[in-house]
Amino acid sequence: MEGGELEDQSNVQIEEQAQPIQITGDHNSIYINCRISNVASITQQASNTSIQLATNTSTTPRATQGSRLRELPSPQDQNSPAREQPATETFGNDVTRVDQAHLASPIEKRQKTVDVADLLARQLKETYRIRCNNVQPIPYIRDKSFSVDQVFTDVGIQYKSGGNDSWTTLSGYRDILTEAKGDSRIQIIEGEPGYGKSTLALQLANDWCNNVLNSTLGQTDLLVVLNLREIKGTKSIAEAIVNLLLPEGSPITETDVELLLQNEDLNTIILFDSFDEYADQHSKGNFVAKILEEKILRHTHVVLITRPSCEPTICTPNTGKIKLTGFDEIAREKYVRKVVTKGDEQATQRLLQAFKSNPILRDICQAPLFTVIYAHAAHEEQVFEEIGSVTEFFRYILKCFHSHALKKCDSEREREDLKHYAVHHGKLDKVAYESLAGENQQLIWKRNDLAKRLGNGLYQACVDTGILIEENVLNHNFALGDEPYSIQVRFYHKLLCEWFASHRLVKLVKYHWFHDPTRNMDPYDLQCLFRFACGLDPNAASKVTKLLKRKKDGDRFALLCALEQHGNSNTIGLDEVRDLVSTSVGICSWDSRLHQRTTVQLLELASRNEIPISCLHLTGCVSEAVTAGGYILLNSGLRVPPSSTLETIAITGKNLDIPEGKLIRLLTYAEECEKLKKMTLQCLLPLTAVPAEQIPPSLKTRNIEVLLLSLDELVYHLNLIQGKWVKHCSGTAQIGPLVGMNRGTEDEWRIRELTRASAAGIPISEVWIDGYSPVANQSGSSLALSRSQLSLPILSTLQWLDIGDRDRRMNNTEVVGILSYTAQCTAVKELEFGRQILPDRVQEAESTLSTLRSRNVSVKGYIQTESSELAWHYLDLCSGVWETEDDGSGSDERSWIGEDVEDV
Repeated sequence: MEGGELEDQSNVQIEEQAQPIQITGDHNSIYINCRISNVASITQQASNTSIQLATNTSTTPRATQGSRLRELPSPQDQNSPAREQPATETFGNDVTRVDQAHLASPIEKRQKTVDVADLLARQLKETYRIRCNNVQPIPYIRDKSFSVDQVFTDVGIQYKSGGNDSWTTLSGYRDILTEAKGDSRIQIIEGEPGYGKSTLALQLANDWCNNVLNSTLGQTDLLVVLNLREIKGTKSIAEAIVNLLLPEGSPITETDVELLLQNEDLNTIILFDSFDEYADQHSKGNFVAKILEEKILRHTHVVLITRPSCEPTICTPNTGKIKLTGFDEIAREKYVRKVVTKGDEQATQRLLQAFKSNPILRDICQAPLFTVIYAHAAHEEQVFEEIGSVTEFFRYILKCFHSHALKKCDSEREREDLKHYAVHHGKLDKVAYESLAGENQQLIWKRNDLAKRLGNGLYQACVDTGILIEENVLNHNFALGDEPYSIQVRFYHKLLCEWFASHRLVKLVKYHWFHDPTRNMDPYDLQCLFRFACGLDPNAASKVTKLLKRKKDGDRFALLCALEQHGNSNTIGLDEVRDLVSTSVGICSWDSRLHQRTTVQLLELASRNEIPISCLHLTGCVSEAVTAGGYILLNSGLRVPPSSTLETIAITGKNLDIPEGKLIRLLTYAEECEKLKKMTLQCLLPLTAVPAEQIPPSLKTRNIEVLLLSLDELVYHLNLIQGKWVKHCSGTAQIGPLVGMNRGTEDEWRIRELTRASAAGIPISEVWIDGYSPVANQSGSSLALSRSQLSLPILSTLQWLDIGDRDRRMNNTEVVGILSYTAQCTAVKELEFGRQILPDRVQEAESTLSTLRSRNVSVKGYIQTESSELAWHYLDLCSGVWETEDDGSGSDERSWIGEDVEDV
């Protein structure tokens, strides 16, 4: 059939299945010749629909194609004689499909949508299969490819859903889209460099392609996996899908894709990988931002993968958070056996022993990428070098890169060139530095442009060793006659880019000190770059750490960099150590194990050299086993020994529970810290006082201050003589949604804390409930907090209850329930309502009103009643009638009760 000719519907041959799709190419270049004979199937239900097929094989670029759903003449149009359709037609770039004007029936339109969606799903799966079956975990080993199934090993995964602030461990990656999703439409997966983010994206795509059992992806109609590193200047997600994921010559247009993505009947998941390398992330109105802000595709499940330092700030409050925590020893052994040694038990034990005998190496290889590279390199080279720092690790890895490349050289000249460029790579250093030092990082180059900057010799050496990777990509908006594909180049991993950029940074800080060469660099994003620079050159290290300290929170990274000098803390100058520990030194739950170990090493170094440590702050990282054997145990398994020069220690953590036994062990730890003056705990209040005889005697003679700080700044100090908690100052325990706080987790902790305080007899000045519309149960013994699973029990030490809920209209039963609850809180002196609409009179509550009256409880509120305007009212506890203030002094000034210091 010739292009432009029309055939009667009765002569169109309809086949149920498409002919096989033939695919050639690798994971970097995709060419698909798609021969399908069921184009007409999308109009099987339409008896009078015309189809025009074109065998035109023109190379009209996809970016310039319009919608193929064009209006066609009717079959009765005599200007287009019908011809017999071949059994098989080739989808060219100008294939015209369905005459939309003739699809009058809803059934026909649904059938068309189903068929186009089915074709899109098939073409996406073919693209993903190519990528999933061409995984090369080691960049310099080009003669071995694996499927992602062969190399993927589950990493540690934790999550917290929207409105929740505590991390929960997942059993495996497949739970990301089920258990971890909860009510969140948008999920963000965070992982440090080398933690397997992109491999995880490939594995999810592989599950979808293969309809893996026990995977929620089996119920997914469309899975769109876009690597944002490949996208620049793209205006819409439909354009990105058509240009990057569909084969050349596909009949599916951007309009088709847009319609399918907007179809709420389709179960669609969009996965954005490498957001941290997305060139347009700061461009106003980019399509990713519109999706995250829910301006478009509000019904679609979106998963975004990025580094923690590049988390988008525009997400909704209900966004789910997931973090990859890397390899533990079990996962590391599983990978070694599965991929590297493959049944060679002797080789397996050699590798595992190398990890076990070197704690620094083990901590570095928490990152799966480092485990993969080291395991393969060491297994191939049979060389197990001692690793003492991240810098030494990368030196070893680059040596393995070059060693393998040298074995592949065909001539002595090639070997000499590789040896030369292994040492002389200044041009590459400059390119890498400039790509990271600009306001917008550039991580991809055109091959010809980069080869010209580096010179052909250096460029080819980098490609041969696997440092640089070449990729075939579709040219956007290319003109007729131009090549549709071009070769772009990137570093195998951004960490390699940071490695070479650090060499340039060393030169700049040593010889060009007229400006700050790190002024546009974020230490959170380029942590390894700064560490490499310090590890490469001792003279540059001191200047780099000074530059870091000028940046926000730079002290934490200066600490990491300080120990990069051959991994030996003894090589750090004592003045530098004194400077690092003169302010607060912190260990946080989100720090890598390597970061935590570095901090512990610094504390030990300061202690050995009698250098005062101002404060050690442990945030969310203390194990439930807190102390044993004279040290503090962290969740990571690391131990913090007592320090003879530590002056203050602060331990904080949401939901941190420190019962009596654990507190005694903490006091024992404090006794071992000879210069300690203060210990501050922010945790759930303890139930009871501490047995005075179990408190170490030296703490009493040294008069160490032990403070307990609640979430809402209720502060108590421990009387070391009596073992009693003494009220240090007054505060307000506040329940309700506050700016910057997540209601669910924060308030669950508050309720647990208030319950313990009440049981221990600790006075509670005020509880403010706002935004929950509390309702008392039938007996008034608790307040159920609406829109949550929480309830507030009777608090026997509560002195002031404040009910918020602006503009809430309450009936008599609801008011009586709150009054009954208040009457059972035996210490309450005042109940206050705020801006609700209440009945004029409280009825059927004589007993409750009598109880409140006998205790002289004040019940008031800045409220509106059914017959009065918004004003200050008092409840007459005799008549149950709300009365306005006679003196008009409606003030919201607090009259605090129980502010005097009291012993518990």
